[in-house]
Parts: sequence; C-alpha cells; structure tokens
Amino acid sequence: MKAVVGFMVILLGVSHGVGTYCDGRQDGAQCYGALGGTVDIQLMDSTSEIPRYQLLKNSLKILYVREKMILSNTIKHRSVFFPSNGTFRINNLSRTDSGNYTFQTFDSNGRSSGERTLGLFFQAPVSSVLLVSECLSQGEMRVSCSSEGGDSPQYSWTLDGRTLTDAELLPGNIKTNIITLKQHVSGHLVCSVENLVSKVSKEQRISTCGFIFINCTSVNGTQVSGWVYEANNTLCIESTSEPTTTTQTAVGNLPLISGVLSTLIIFLVVVGTAICAQRKKQNSKAKEEENDQEEIFADLRVVKRQAKQLEKRAELEFGQVKYSKRPRQTEPTGDDCLYVNVHKFR
Repeated sequence: MKAVVGFMVILLGVSHGVGTYCDGRQDGAQCYGALGGTVDIQLMDSTSEIPRYQLLKNSLKILYVREKMILSNTIKHRSVFFPSNGTFRINNLSRTDSGNYTFQTFDSNGRSSGERTLGLFFQAPVSSVLLVSECLSQGEMRVSCSSEGGDSPQYSWTLDGRTLTDAELLPGNIKTNIITLKQHVSGHLVCSVENLVSKVSKEQRISTCGFIFINCTSVNGTQVSGWVYEANNTLCIESTSEPTTTTQTAVGNLPLISGVLSTLIIFLVVVGTAICAQRKKQNSKAKEEENDQEEIFADLRVVKRQAKQLEKRAELEFGQVKYSKRPRQTEPTGDDCLYVNVHKFR
C-alpha cells in the first residue's frame, strides 16, 4: 500500500512539473521520483524536541544536525534542509540517489532514541509511444508497441476500452510489447506503457486484413474450411449453386414458408365461404320469385274460370228475360254488372 501511494504522488508531480512529496515519518516507506526532478522528504514534524539526528544512505552520512545546526551535508550543492518543518529537499535527482536511507535520532547525551528506514527509487519517465501493425500471411495482425525513454517499462493492451481476451489473441503474453491479433479482430486498440514514475498511451484504429472464414465445398468437390483472402477466394462454389447451402437455407426459412401457406389457406377458406353464401342467397331469391309468379298465374286461372262460369249464367238469365211474356223494365242486377265486368276483364 505504501508503494502504491508513493507511485500516485510521483505521477502527480511529473504531470504538473512540481516536486514529489515523500512521507519519511513512516518506517519502511518507499517513494518514487523522476530523474532530473525534485523530492521533498518529510523526516519529522518538528526538530525542536530532538537535539541530534542524521540521515544516512547505505551507511554513508548525508545530513547531520545538532541543536538545530547543520554540521554536515554532503550534497548541499543540490539539497536544502528546513529545520522548521523537518523537510529535506533533493533537487536534480540522479540514478545514484536511489537506494535505502536511514534516519536516526539521538538524545542530548548522544544515545540513540529512534531509527526509521526509507526507500527512494528514481527512474527516467516514458516520453512517447509508437504503434506499428502488419498483416501476416494467414490474416492475423501483428502489432508492436515501442517507447522512447523510460526505465523498466511495463506494457498493457485494451480493445474498445476493455482487456483483450484469449478469443482475440494468439497464444502469447499480453504484457509484452508485441501481440498477434486473430483474423476477425477490429476496433480501437490502445497500448499503455508505464513505469513507477510515468504512464503514456497510444491509440490506433485497426481493421481486419481482408480475410474471411469459409466452410464449403470447392469446385473439385473437396471440403474446404479455413481463412482465405476474400479478394482471391476461388476455392468455393457460389452458395446459389451449392445443394447443401440451398437445403440449409430452405430449412432455415421453414417457419416463414409455413406462415405464408397458413395465411393463404385461411384467405381461400374465407373467400370460398363468402362465394357459397352469395350463391345460396341468389338461389333462394330466385326460387321465391318463381313461387310468387306461380301463385299469380294460378290466381289468374281461377279468376278466368270463374268469369267464364258467370258469363254462361248471365247468358242463360238474359235469354229468359228476352222471351218473357210481359216485358218490363228492370234495373241491372249484380249479375249483369258482373257480366259486364267479366267482359271488360277479358
């Protein structure tokens, strides 16, 4: 945890161009800084209660203070000590400044009263990153990530914001600076290079190398399965003339075909029912009209037969009236009216 805290602090210092802060009051603390930069080491809260103290690097005395007086400072040309807050600043850091430091305190009689250790490590920061990609003979893509500067660089890769998976990489270590992507991989590829004092990333949009995966029968009848360059693909028969492909297509579309046939059958049944009902209605109407005509003709025949009977009766009665002994004036009877009416009807 201490190492992580120191790492985060040094990153802030490099980003903003200010010195790095290191808390040396904790025993065993580790701090990191960039070469050429500055580090402020907090050795104590106050020097007022400590009569004597010294800072050693690998058993070599660097700083010695007694009664608030600096008696020795071997790197005084690029360092300064602040007794008011117990901070020791080192400027223009070099690789020789890295190492293990020991801070010792003493009482007024020169007896040891305390000791703490501190680890300081300084590295050259990563300055820039370069990505180079190339297509291989089988459609894979090899991508290399190189950095300028930087001590002990560590590499990591992401694709579209996530870590690459085994399904996208050929066997290899994703932590290396060279990876090989499988034929179908595309997207935003990012290579990140970092060490204890810096982190730099480079992004590149990658696409496939133009290869496609085929699984079919070649023109000579051989089963072919693998990755081929799409523009030069002459191994397979077109899917339109491939019996297996056609069968698979028909089977795949079976639900759609069944739905269309079902709809067509329902439509035909509805139309047939409507036509039968219309014809039945027309036949029924024609039959009713025919029955009405027969009833009318039958009524006319009956009326005509009754009219003939009335006519005969009227003639008979008229003959009797004609030969009567005493002719007399008579009013027309109902039968006479009927006779006239019958003749008019006829």
